[in-house]
Amino acid sequence: MPAPKAPIRRADTQAWLVTGPLIVIGFLMAMPGLFFDQAHPIMENIQFAPVLLLFAILATHMQLRLDVRRQVLAIGMNDVPILLALYYLPPVLVIVIRIIAGLTWYLFNVRPGPHKIVFNAASHFAGVAAATLVLYGLHIGTASEPRTWLVLALAIVANNIVTLAAVASVMTLVQGVAHLPQFLRTALPGFGVMAVGIVLGLVMLLTLQASPWAILFLIFIAVVMVLANRAYARFLRQHRSLMEMYGLTRDIASTNHDGTLPDVLLGRVRALLVADSASLWLPPQGRHQEILLSARFDYPGLLDTAPTPDLFRELAMRTGRTVAVGPRVGDPELRTALQEASVKDIIVVPLRSGRVTIGTLEVAGRLGERTAFGKDDVQLIETLSAHTGVAVENSRLVDRLQFDANHDSLTGLANRRRMLEALGEAMSGRGQQREVVAVLLFDVVALRQVNDSLGHAAGDKVLVEVARRLRALAPQGALVGRVGDDEFAIELRTASADAAANVADTLRQGLRDPMVIDSLTIDIDTYVGVAIYPEHGTEPEELLQRAHVATHVAKSRGIVQVFNAGLQSRAVRRVGLAADLRTALAGGELEVYFQPKVALTDRRLVGVECLARWEHPVHGQVAPPDFVAVAEHTGQLNRLNDVVLREAIRRAREWDDAGRPLVVSVNLSTRTLGDSELPLQISELLDEHGVPADRLILEIAEDEGLLAGGRALSTLTRLRDLGVRLSVDDFGAGRSSFADLSRLPVQEVKIDRTFVQGMATSPSDLAIVRTIVDMARNFGLDVVAEGVESELTLGLLEDMRCDMGQGFLFSRPLPYERFESWLQVQTAEDSAEAPAGEVRWLRAVP
Repeated sequence: MPAPKAPIRRADTQAWLVTGPLIVIGFLMAMPGLFFDQAHPIMENIQFAPVLLLFAILATHMQLRLDVRRQVLAIGMNDVPILLALYYLPPVLVIVIRIIAGLTWYLFNVRPGPHKIVFNAASHFAGVAAATLVLYGLHIGTASEPRTWLVLALAIVANNIVTLAAVASVMTLVQGVAHLPQFLRTALPGFGVMAVGIVLGLVMLLTLQASPWAILFLIFIAVVMVLANRAYARFLRQHRSLMEMYGLTRDIASTNHDGTLPDVLLGRVRALLVADSASLWLPPQGRHQEILLSARFDYPGLLDTAPTPDLFRELAMRTGRTVAVGPRVGDPELRTALQEASVKDIIVVPLRSGRVTIGTLEVAGRLGERTAFGKDDVQLIETLSAHTGVAVENSRLVDRLQFDANHDSLTGLANRRRMLEALGEAMSGRGQQREVVAVLLFDVVALRQVNDSLGHAAGDKVLVEVARRLRALAPQGALVGRVGDDEFAIELRTASADAAANVADTLRQGLRDPMVIDSLTIDIDTYVGVAIYPEHGTEPEELLQRAHVATHVAKSRGIVQVFNAGLQSRAVRRVGLAADLRTALAGGELEVYFQPKVALTDRRLVGVECLARWEHPVHGQVAPPDFVAVAEHTGQLNRLNDVVLREAIRRAREWDDAGRPLVVSVNLSTRTLGDSELPLQISELLDEHGVPADRLILEIAEDEGLLAGGRALSTLTRLRDLGVRLSVDDFGAGRSSFADLSRLPVQEVKIDRTFVQGMATSPSDLAIVRTIVDMARNFGLDVVAEGVESELTLGLLEDMRCDMGQGFLFSRPLPYERFESWLQVQTAEDSAEAPAGEVRWLRAVP
């Protein structure tokens, strides 16, 4: 939208271009009356000249003032003494009286420049000259003749028309012709006032004709009218001010929620004080930037500049007092600074919130050549400032509340509510564009461990740093928000789901740079899920929920995961399993399966891993990752662990009593290690069944939560002190190294099955397994190879001198009765020399 066109504004000194011709025209119109009217009919009344001069001077105070842009049209009782002077005095005296009366008040109240003085004198001269020309052409008779009334009325009309034409000419020259229609419309009511003045003048003329002493009554009436006019004008100003104050207060109250306070405030203040400009200045405060806005009389909008010199603003802020400077008001130094800024007068009022000065409200340049700001104006703007200060603070409070409602207090990012609003806006504005709206959801890994080990203050610093990095790395136009405790979302437009996944991967890599928190270097990773509109959802909440589903899957796969329908069905199924799992745990429906662990040096059965299995009455066999995830998110994990631990320890007691001592292994989630009561719970179970602590191995998955230490490390240490053996499960699939494991009190490492199963065909997998076995031996750790499914794999492991193996080559996980049968068959003694527990035939049990 183009900016409003600036108004034309030329120098006031160009009024000379009108003044010169006006003097010439006035002289030409005055010549007949001055040089050819040899016998004025009322020459014997020359003694009325001083009285009429005094009357004319007093009449200048009895005016209806109309401010039109930077000019003032004064219409009022001036016509009464002029009408009387036209009847009683010769033209030359009428001209002199009009010029003196017109300039006396002007000179004493405004002190204008020479060009303005001369112009006003010329306009008065030309107006009276036109009136005398009418009298010369039409002649007048006695005061009682209606014809005389008509001639005098026409003379007054001619006087006003010429004066009005002179002012219109100057306005057109200085400010352009565009404002002439407005000036004429404003001046039109003045002709009605002129008619009242003509009638009043004729009444006075007839009264004087009846008796010359009536002049005393006329003088008395004139004084009373002057005083009444001033009182009425003051009343009108007060009434207008009260109405404007009411309107301003009402309008300010309605702008606290829409951000239009400066527009309404400055427009009202400027109009109320009839000023050329009104300005609002608010210095920077907190997150609020500096505000400087001005409403100008000749500009339709708001400007970001103000005519007020900084000196006045700083003085008001420093002293907390109003600064008012004008042609005859204020310190001389301030008046000099005001003149240098080409401003006629100014009022600067400090805005307060309580006892604190928060800014200034300013008006500059009282409109009208004959007026300046006075005490009443100062009191008025001080009253306005009190309302304005409260309104500004209320506006900032509303703004702050709106900001807080849409932003996270810790990071300053958009919160979940704002993110959903932005998604809705992006969806509705997409139209037929080829781009898609994408949501990238980042879940910060191991934040809980940072909180546990370093405190929540450190965790907050991590979140702030993640927010900063995301803001810096996010593409232009993307919205970054924090939508959960450790979850961040980015809304952006991109070409496709693949492009969104690439962006997510780039951002994830950028977040992996080490962070220094409280002199400690912390490695932070994130899981990322991606969902796009419209393929994955048509509502903001639905799209964000599906990004959550993708993020949850990304946790188990370690990659950026794009949502698909299969993920949703699995997630929905998990939600439905929550109540069923609680019932299954309470009713003992979960079953514990057992898978053997075999020593590879002599192929002797040394232990079993205890695994939970759940046969759902509707869904059938539920995968362990599904119901374990349900247990984690519904607070049932401790109950699930208790079921497996209790069954494993009870069976260990039974096997020991049967002469087959076996070590039992139980998987624990890293989240379980955050429970400080876990060591006590295990100790009580071991004591209850009389099982030595070293018969129990707890397997913990290799992830960042384990490596971060904190409360998890404390729990592990207490378990080790208890005598329980500890094992790192699925080693090699994560990011840890033996240097990381050296900090943990573990005695065993289980190689991830993916490397074991591929070692027979993949040289790289074979090298990884060989390295893990060698390094574990150097660190004094036992090694268990998971996923042993072939004789070739078994032979390779034996060559490496791997300690133990576990896999389908020996047996699948079996329920207790079937495991007992397998155990009886596999450990049957063929001879008295065969050691108990030796696995004679290594065949799989389907």
